[in-house]
Amino acid sequence: MNDAPQRVVLATRNAHKIGELRAILADIGVAVDLVGVADFPGVADVAETELSFAGNALLKAVAVAEATGLPAIADDSGICVDALNGMPGIFSARWAGKHGDDAANLDLLLAQVSDVPDEHRGAAFVCAAALAEPGPDGRRIVEEGRINGVLLRERHGAGGFGYDPVFRPHGHDVSTAELTAEAKNQISHRRRAFAALAPHLAHG
Repeated sequence: MNDAPQRVVLATRNAHKIGELRAILADIGVAVDLVGVADFPGVADVAETELSFAGNALLKAVAVAEATGLPAIADDSGICVDALNGMPGIFSARWAGKHGDDAANLDLLLAQVSDVPDEHRGAAFVCAAALAEPGPDGRRIVEEGRINGVLLRERHGAGGFGYDPVFRPHGHDVSTAELTAEAKNQISHRRRAFAALAPHLAHG
């Protein structure tokens, strides 16, 4: 009998994300052999062409599952601002035009809500995590995690990345960029989404 843990591919080339998810799964007690797409040189990057976090996460998971023949998981995440009707949302990483320009994205977002009063500056970090198994009968599962808070008026803290310096989670008096990495990971939207997805991996 083969008791080796199931191999699962995380649809990323980001070693930090792989390590973070390994830690989350270990905390929950789910034993899988988690690898990234860098272990599969022939797998192409997947364009995020859907119009929702769940759609993009599932799109990436299905593509990687079919390309590798292994169960795959993927996520898509961003910040949703009440005063902007839920935007930047899926466009969070490229809100200012260039993908991944955190400083420009922050400057634009703060400028857009500069006149919004404090009581209307609600926001949330949202993450969708998807599991896909290869083949036409493979399972397709999506879970969502979110953390609610408020949008600050200026940057606070040097930790984290993305919109962390301008987001203060409910129940805290500092921004997510001022939390330790451990504290942030305990409450993060990514952790909540993957924690919800983890039982499905355990019963694969």
